[in-house]
Amino acid sequence: MNNHPASNDRPSEAESQTAFLQKNSHGYRVGIPEKRNFFEEFACGFRETFFHDDPLYHYKDQPRRKQFWLGLRSLFPILEWGRHYNLKKFKGDLLAGLTIASLCIPQDIGYAKLANVPPNNGLYTSFVPPLVYAAMGSSRDIAIGPVAVVSLLLGELLKHEINPKKHPQEYLYLAFTATFFAGITQAALGFLRLGFLVEFLSHAAVVGFMAGAAITIGLQQLKGLLGIKNFTTNTDIVSVMHSVFSNAHHGWNWQTVVIGMSFLVFLLTAKYIAYRNHKFFWLLAISPLTSVIVGTFCVYMTRVDKDGVNIVRHLDKGINPSSVHKIYWSGPYLVKGAKIGILTGIIGLTEAIAIGRTFATLKGYQIDGNKEMMALGVTNIMGSMTSCIVATGSFSRSAVNFMAGCNTAMSNIVMSMIVLLTLLVITPLFKYTPNAVIAAIIINAVVGLIDMKAAVRIWKVDKLDFLALLGAFFGVIFKSVEVGLLIAVMLSIAKILFQVTRPKTALLGNLPRTNIYRNVEQYPEAVRVPGVLIIRIDSAIYFSNSNYLKERILRWLRDEEDLNKEHGLPRNQQLVLEMSAVTDIDTSGILELEELLKALKRLYVQLELANPGPLIMDKFLAANYVELIGPEHIFLSVDDAVANCTSKFKVTENT
Repeated sequence: MNNHPASNDRPSEAESQTAFLQKNSHGYRVGIPEKRNFFEEFACGFRETFFHDDPLYHYKDQPRRKQFWLGLRSLFPILEWGRHYNLKKFKGDLLAGLTIASLCIPQDIGYAKLANVPPNNGLYTSFVPPLVYAAMGSSRDIAIGPVAVVSLLLGELLKHEINPKKHPQEYLYLAFTATFFAGITQAALGFLRLGFLVEFLSHAAVVGFMAGAAITIGLQQLKGLLGIKNFTTNTDIVSVMHSVFSNAHHGWNWQTVVIGMSFLVFLLTAKYIAYRNHKFFWLLAISPLTSVIVGTFCVYMTRVDKDGVNIVRHLDKGINPSSVHKIYWSGPYLVKGAKIGILTGIIGLTEAIAIGRTFATLKGYQIDGNKEMMALGVTNIMGSMTSCIVATGSFSRSAVNFMAGCNTAMSNIVMSMIVLLTLLVITPLFKYTPNAVIAAIIINAVVGLIDMKAAVRIWKVDKLDFLALLGAFFGVIFKSVEVGLLIAVMLSIAKILFQVTRPKTALLGNLPRTNIYRNVEQYPEAVRVPGVLIIRIDSAIYFSNSNYLKERILRWLRDEEDLNKEHGLPRNQQLVLEMSAVTDIDTSGILELEELLKALKRLYVQLELANPGPLIMDKFLAANYVELIGPEHIFLSVDDAVANCTSKFKVTENT
């Protein structure tokens, strides 16, 4: 008869490792996870990083035909909502589409000027891109087209490479090249599920960047609003204001000033009424087109263009011509176009996803960030081949779309059809549209990008975030849009590095008549345990912060010793590290804990660990740190560690 125990009764490796750890009063030990090999660990980490939302969940246990249909619906959401579309929904989408079309047409002409491209290209960007997005986008409310900030950024970056006045054709080709690579960047981020990279641009930095860009765009419109012909090509506030006031005596055109200021007051009044009472949202939508019609009629009747009032002049009739052959597929401009496209593509993504999430939350549905990136990417790739500049979600048009009662992306299709009709029939009528009206429309549109409420909230919540906001804001208005963007990214990353390298630690005390230990700064009634110093580490321990944490813990100990001497209390003999918030630790972190253990032994202080997580215990065992500290000094909770410490104190006192 075999006297050896059955293999089923043998303890697992994890159980045998756990056996020498301390039990608490309920008989529980610190748990150790089942050991996984390197490939299992890598697969798990890869899945959590790139596929945390389990995108293939709906395909499980489905026949191939159903999987193909689900995949097609995932790529083209129009196949999903189109099945349930009806006349009632179309009525809402028709009204919304007509409304945003009346807003987008004059805006597109102005945004084309910001990008230094012909007005037609602005209108083209509200024809093809909205059709592509309507088929592939997951947001019901986003209105697609050119936007002020992206157009300004595109124009600023492009004119550093090619002068738009001296070489307009080459400049336009580079614009199409940049649009193509903006689409490639967006689609790649979505396909590779790298959307989290966009999150490195913090909300505070975006608020500051947008506000700075809004002021910069507004200042640029002073040229058209005041009728100045010799205007600076720089965008910083100092150069612009110098150009404005140096032309004050002879450079301003009084007819242009009257036209521009009159329509600006009208537009701002209409916006104020619309925001005060949402029933009048249509005022916000029709006021720009009304301004264009009235302004054009007045100029045509009075012919003040002969007195120096600048007008739009010629717009070509017809739909988007192909621009595939106009993209730089080789040569130095290919690389320059790629660099510009990557920057504008990321900014366009940030704005569109923020807008999409905002309105999705208001309506109670969710959008898939990676699908949105894919949709916007394909939208801009197709746009670059049909004479469009970079398109993304417009906040002003999306807000009007939302208030007008849109139900689906069909409103984008309706808007696109109205723009098509404009391109085929109406464009010659814009010949006498005064530039002052276009400038007033752009100023009215970008005012909403200055979010004072968000800035005040950021100041109240996080002063470091507010510094990032100010850095991005002043970088844009005092230098340039690209410098402001660079500062925004750098400050966002700097904040992350600061938080990683200087993590929080807290001194814990016991809440009377409980076994709960909390931060003594947050809970003044929490009582410190005599002879025991309890510190919680609120961060993973990495090479970047491990030395700081060691020094910070020793400083806690030194400061507490000084307090104990001052109040005649016994010295601390035990140091308990509460590690429930420590999510990970690397080799440097373990080495610093070993150094901490040695330093504490020299001070005759015993180190105790409370509630280390499964990954931490796994690495402690691999590095033999458990043997070094002693398994009897690792506890399930702070209460167990303190109870063990105080029992030792009693034994010492009795002996």
